[in-house]
Amino acid sequence: MRKTTIVAILALFVSATMLGQDKEQDRLKECGEVMTAILNIPDGIPQDLLDKAECALIFPSVKKVAIGIGGSYGRGAMVCRGGANYSGPWGAPAMYALEGGNIGFQLGGQATDFVILVMNPRGAKSVLNSKVKLGAEASAAAGPKGRSAAAATDVVMKAELLSYSRSRGAFAGISLEGSTLRSDGGANENLYGRKLNAEDILLKNAVKTPPAGVALRSVLNKKSPKNRSN
Repeated sequence: MRKTTIVAILALFVSATMLGQDKEQDRLKECGEVMTAILNIPDGIPQDLLDKAECALIFPSVKKVAIGIGGSYGRGAMVCRGGANYSGPWGAPAMYALEGGNIGFQLGGQATDFVILVMNPRGAKSVLNSKVKLGAEASAAAGPKGRSAAAATDVVMKAELLSYSRSRGAFAGISLEGSTLRSDGGANENLYGRKLNAEDILLKNAVKTPPAGVALRSVLNKKSPKNRSN
């Protein structure tokens, strides 16, 4: 009887682990689909901004979770260019969470995709090392649209993070000030099978890109193969 119980417990543990991994794989696949669609919008993210970005965060289908309060919680992934100076190709993804009342206010009840570009090493360090509040601990602004960012305001050009949204086909720069970003440790453990922090995944090449993340990495390497921030 005792042996049967142990076997049953182990089976449940393995099943839960596989379900968690499948969920993160599905989420990662959706991140790739969202990023591909947004980068193919003709009047979307300016190419010169994408080429200067060190990292990108993608949050598919973020929804309000508390009607009347404005709370919201989105899960997605962050990818960075490799190397100490972010000069290499885009690498393996780390799972991230986006949360806060300000997102709920922006959503208006609709499921929304968000993309956030990290524009300099200081912004990347903030997002990598801890939970960060946008606008307070990392300067953030609504990202400009169009083929060139030459006409963007000085505030936008100095921002560490630039954010965009897509809902029901409408694409726009959007302010997420007051919201927070943090590494999703549980999701990363589910995805990679061991405890890892964001820096291990994104900068130290501790893991290979999982199959579901190949499309996300590939579209970024195709659309912006070289960092032109320097």
